[in-house]
Amino acid sequence: MDFTTRNALRHAGDHRISRRNLLGAAGSGSILCTISRAFAEEDANPQPSVNKAKNVILLWLEGGPSQWETFDPHPNSRYSGEASAIRTRVPDLMISELLPQTAEIMHHATLIRSLTSKEGDHERAVYNIKSGFRPDPTLIHPSIGAVLCHENEEAAELPRHISIVPQNSPGVGGFLGAKYDAFKINDPAQPVPDIEKRVSQERNSQRIDDLYSIVETEFQRGRLRKLEMERTLHKTATDAALKMMSSEQLDAFDISRESLSLRNSFGDSSFGRGCLAAVRLIESGTRCVEVTLGGWDSHITNHTLQAAGCKTLDPALASLINLLEERDLLDSTLVICGGEFGRTPRINPAEGRDHWPHGFPMFLAGCGIGKGRVYGATDPEPNPNAPNTLAHVENPVTISDLHATIYTALGISPHLEYQTPIGRPIKRSEGQPIKQILA
Repeated sequence: MDFTTRNALRHAGDHRISRRNLLGAAGSGSILCTISRAFAEEDANPQPSVNKAKNVILLWLEGGPSQWETFDPHPNSRYSGEASAIRTRVPDLMISELLPQTAEIMHHATLIRSLTSKEGDHERAVYNIKSGFRPDPTLIHPSIGAVLCHENEEAAELPRHISIVPQNSPGVGGFLGAKYDAFKINDPAQPVPDIEKRVSQERNSQRIDDLYSIVETEFQRGRLRKLEMERTLHKTATDAALKMMSSEQLDAFDISRESLSLRNSFGDSSFGRGCLAAVRLIESGTRCVEVTLGGWDSHITNHTLQAAGCKTLDPALASLINLLEERDLLDSTLVICGGEFGRTPRINPAEGRDHWPHGFPMFLAGCGIGKGRVYGATDPEPNPNAPNTLAHVENPVTISDLHATIYTALGISPHLEYQTPIGRPIKRSEGQPIKQILA
């Protein structure tokens, strides 16, 4: 059997025979009979899918949650503040008492407790965590969701990258292109805006034709070389929006279709409703959903602000993990929960904690991640020779390492090089995956 025939047969087993393979194998007398037989055998003995689509749900805690009041409480330390620690479903793992429901699902998750960053400013740190790179004035790096969608190009009626209740930092496509930017919606309690037509179908069609004409005319003005409409992407973007507007999959945004008891389990908040919508959207083919919860920047009255954040986060995170598990989505969906940095050990005179990028946690669960694990640790005592660092961080993890681990868990090579629009080669990540936390 020649190579072309073998190649066509290899693809016959997973129903991915390309036109090129078939034409190339046509000269082999028995190829069509062999392929037909391969399909018949597969129909008689169906094989389970081993290539489930990989998804991400990012629960973004904007403002810098305190590790002391969330995932690294250090009970009995002089810096522990007002919150104490409770046991979880994982032996010897304790988290803040402000997260009692989350404690019950920690056996599904891994905690990194030794994340370190060189960025202590909100805007720069957010960019760093979401892209894996420090800000660069010459380049905008893509976020995790943009990389995932770029890696898995597929036709879809709904946006594949969505940000729910975004604040200041929804995921962007960066140098991969604006088409990978997150589609932004607010509280899922409200319908998606600008979906319903306000005029007749005939008038709407005329408006679309006029839009194409005006946009393209203005775009071409002053350009020496005429570009085809398809190359400018105006029509592509508009057609995608129109397809979404008429899609039955828009029901994925409508959480009222879920039972009242399920909705209540996520909590009465835009964040909780966003987490429930995230599961529905992943079910419908969206690849990455960000849900943002702000209010963690606790320079004053730290305990009050952190307790309020945990009250919203706790039921939503626990219910999200439980629902993904119940609907057989957890093994194909990577859940990431954290913020841009942690908070200082010392409580300041305003009863607050300040910015702390020198050892803080990140919660990971689901796709490609081990269960019930903890990686890294921090000594709560500041370094006497350098007060803005800790005395000891065990197994420190850089932001680049975090991204390399995330991409590896998603089945994406972290070290593949992109060519940016200006011809500059750049890797997806400059870090190394943490093998100890990968499943």
